[in-house]
Amino acid sequence: MSFEDPDAALLAVDEMGRADRLTIDGGTPGIVLMENAGGAVADAIQRRFARQPALVLCGPGNNGGDGFVVARHLAESGWPVRLALLGARERLSGDAARAAARWSGPVEALSVDGLGTGGLVIDALFGAGLSRPVDGLAGTVLERVREAGWPSVAVDMPSGVHGDSGEVWGSTAPARLTVTFFRRKPGHLLLPGRMLCGEVVVADIGIPSAVLTSIAPQQWANSPALWGSRFPWPRLDGHKYDRGDSLILGGAMMTGAARMAALAARRVGSGLVSIAAAREAVPIYAADQPGTIVQPLDAWPDLLADARRNAVLVGPGAGTGEATRAAVLAALQAGKAMVLDADAITSFADDRARLLEKLSDRCVLTPHEGEFHRLFASAHGGKLARTRAAAREAGAVVLLKGPDTVIAAPDGRA
Repeated sequence: MSFEDPDAALLAVDEMGRADRLTIDGGTPGIVLMENAGGAVADAIQRRFARQPALVLCGPGNNGGDGFVVARHLAESGWPVRLALLGARERLSGDAARAAARWSGPVEALSVDGLGTGGLVIDALFGAGLSRPVDGLAGTVLERVREAGWPSVAVDMPSGVHGDSGEVWGSTAPARLTVTFFRRKPGHLLLPGRMLCGEVVVADIGIPSAVLTSIAPQQWANSPALWGSRFPWPRLDGHKYDRGDSLILGGAMMTGAARMAALAARRVGSGLVSIAAAREAVPIYAADQPGTIVQPLDAWPDLLADARRNAVLVGPGAGTGEATRAAVLAALQAGKAMVLDADAITSFADDRARLLEKLSDRCVLTPHEGEFHRLFASAHGGKLARTRAAAREAGAVVLLKGPDTVIAAPDGRA
């Protein structure tokens, strides 16, 4: 599936590596990409910070090479710059060695004592791709930067934050500004990485957008620009049944959740919205929103038999137990598009196989972390990986809620 907003694409670490290689194979030297990256970081710094002493922390790889370019650009602009390198300069290779050769200033050995008394720190130690946790000398240096509260600018990703998951591997220092290249990575949006990146700037370093076609990324940042052209906007000659008839199971005691869901369904454009509830709760629902139809719960089989009612929500405030399980299974048996939330998920915690065998890609599960664990305790890894694994196992869309909500389809799109 293609999406009309290519800027929304998020690249995994290995996909970003492919973007670099495809660009280099297309005739752009790697050192040009590195020069463009370091220049973009220096430009972003000068747009946001007053001229001040700057300490550039360089790692032994290409992220460190970017740091050498940043240092040179800042120094040429009159900034007082120091550069500290993790490892020996003569061990640098490839484009990083070429960038280091263009730096005419001194190269200090990375050390805690060498951090001095502060100033602006440019973190060019490791970037997004980590093979192991950041520890040892580099970890101690980052911890000192964090404890001192010095302002930090991260090149690509704060060192210690994995670009695919946003998880912290070992030590890290939060950045006020992170400058990444070509496209963001999932770790810029997933917690805790999102809280450690500060402002995120995406810089154009000369990688053509056409490489996205070859890479075919499977994850995107959610926004109306991503799906707006596919939204079923109301038509002038439209009818309410053209826009769906939503049916919600309302709880007998906790009525607020179902009522808010009904309001949300109407706001998003559902042509009709009905709530089915226990007879003693019908007056509560009926007195709330005049645009919502209220039916007694014992009519549930007849409501499901009506082909016009094509979308069903079960779970919010429904209560856990066999009655909720039966309502879910009846709706699935009727072939309805389903949203299963809250109690509808928890009700199958001890009978997950019974639910999973009935689900389809027309079903959406919307758990929070606790509910997710009740059905998918075997899913491991970061939030994106776990949500994808759950969607694949369930054969349904899984929306794992939180401040960094992840939505994954069975085919791996997220």
